[in-house]
Amino acid sequence: MRLFRDSAYFLCEYCSTFHFPTESRDGVRVLGQSSDHRCPVCRVSLVLASVADAEALHCPRCQGILMMQMVFPYVVKYLRARVPGPTQPPRPLNPEDRKRRIKCPHCDQEMDTHPYYGPGNVMIDVCTRCQLIWLDRGELGRIITAPGRDRT
Repeated sequence: MRLFRDSAYFLCEYCSTFHFPTESRDGVRVLGQSSDHRCPVCRVSLVLASVADAEALHCPRCQGILMMQMVFPYVVKYLRARVPGPTQPPRPLNPEDRKRRIKCPHCDQEMDTHPYYGPGNVMIDVCTRCQLIWLDRGELGRIITAPGRDRT
């Protein structure tokens, strides 16, 4: 199978069939190619993924997502615009989450942990040096289903 990264699909070069990976609840399509980066939470190799047509890395064990900070607002806007169904009430933040410290998978320096100030109550981890953002499993889903001016 040959991966077409820009289009997030595979082509079987033997039978010429296409394979389009299914999208998770968080909007992630796992493309499966291993990267040199390790998960900041469970230390397994991150794999290539696509989120709203933006390239990301995904942890196959803990389901976390690593993406460039500059594409994150566009991913959120795109996914919030197409999520079906009613909004979900935000859960309160857990103050213990703020104490967590993880290292950036790219530069191995400590990431900043702080509340995301958009819709949804989640704590995000950001590496300002590398311009990367780490989202734990379910955080993107809580952001895209939260109430806000763009969702009723």
